[in-house]
Amino acid sequence: MDLRETIQKLRNYEIKIRKALNTQMQGDFHSVFKGSGLEFSDVREYQYGDDVRTIDWNVSAKGHGTFVKTFKEEKEQTVFFLLDVSASQEVGKFGQKKLDMCKEICGVLSLSAVKEGSQVGVIAFSNRREKYIKPSKGMQHAYRVIAELYKMKNQGAQTDLNAGIYFTMNLLKRRSIIIILSDFIDKDYDQALRTISRKHDVVVIHLMDKREKEFPRLGIVPLFDPEQKKTFWINTSLPGFTRLVKQQFSGNQKHLEETCKKQKTNYLAINTTDDYVSALIRLFKIRNGK
Repeated sequence: MDLRETIQKLRNYEIKIRKALNTQMQGDFHSVFKGSGLEFSDVREYQYGDDVRTIDWNVSAKGHGTFVKTFKEEKEQTVFFLLDVSASQEVGKFGQKKLDMCKEICGVLSLSAVKEGSQVGVIAFSNRREKYIKPSKGMQHAYRVIAELYKMKNQGAQTDLNAGIYFTMNLLKRRSIIIILSDFIDKDYDQALRTISRKHDVVVIHLMDKREKEFPRLGIVPLFDPEQKKTFWINTSLPGFTRLVKQQFSGNQKHLEETCKKQKTNYLAINTTDDYVSALIRLFKIRNGK
């Protein structure tokens, strides 16, 4: 599929998402990114049920009661994609690898964002910064994002989620919508994820492939680790091996999902065999409170 065909496919997917949301909501226009793009407006007294994270401790410390911050919707918001392009994302069938789906989702949501007047920016990372696309508006910018990702060849192989997250936080000074697309095969990124979730509206999209948890029993075979660029000989027929693979995968997913839940961060898991358009529709229904 060439670039022109890819753009047309993503435009059709974006229209499908928007139509599904508007049909479910009685034909009224609802933002795909509703619930985001908020800026500080004022303070008021704390009321039962208010989110304790909105308490303004500086004002409350003056001794006149407990006050919370109130917010208003920004007229112009930034949607920023943090895209993992490390070698572990190359798992999956040809054309349906985790990285292929990440790039397509980034393209579809970029089209949605610019239609709502938002700025769109991208950082693609591995264990280095692979590509930075400065936030901008307009349909031509969305097409540029798709084209840049379509032709991109990454240089690094390993994953460094911490570096990608902290670079993004230093880059974005105003509260933004940050969509992280990764397989999250990394360690010790919890604190970085918690920190960025406190400052921004974060959506975590977790890409996975069934072979990562259901490895076939093939006997002793060479397995190539694309991030370490090493080959290991493993007896895949051992019951302990298949059990360990499944436990590690399930444990990583559960840990990530629980971390997002604690931070009230939207979490969406997508398998390479899934219809990701339907998955995105479900996600945005949740964000619209439906």
